[in-house]
Amino acid sequence: MKKVLVAIDGSAFALRAVENLIAMRALLADPDALEVHLVHVEPQLNSDITRFVAAEELADYRHEQAGKAFGAARDLLAAAGVPCTCHEAVGHVAEAVTQLAERLGCDQITMGSHGRGALADLLMGSTTLKVIHLAKVPVLLVK
Repeated sequence: MKKVLVAIDGSAFALRAVENLIAMRALLADPDALEVHLVHVEPQLNSDITRFVAAEELADYRHEQAGKAFGAARDLLAAAGVPCTCHEAVGHVAEAVTQLAERLGCDQITMGSHGRGALADLLMGSTTLKVIHLAKVPVLLVK
């Protein structure tokens, strides 16, 4: 069984990564031997925010954002008959993605080459590059 973790942020690049995974799955000798995990990471908010917003409200907001991000990706996978498991995380995207891949025993991380945070990437460094540096498994980038 090959396990693949796909980073999902709701962007067109993330959907292309899912489409690529579906196309690659069709080439496998045993397409059912692919286990797909999707992950959406919400950034950790400043601790000052928790003084004004209840923890439950933050959790609900994060869950809602993850649901929006997963929607189209889950639809594509379902249409192709590919089951998946969805994971939600909070924190630094690259660290959360690579830690989850390690915890799940994934053989590969697949992600779009760009995401929603293009401006943030220019200011803070590329999330994609951070994943490549932190990952202990191959990372497939889809343009």
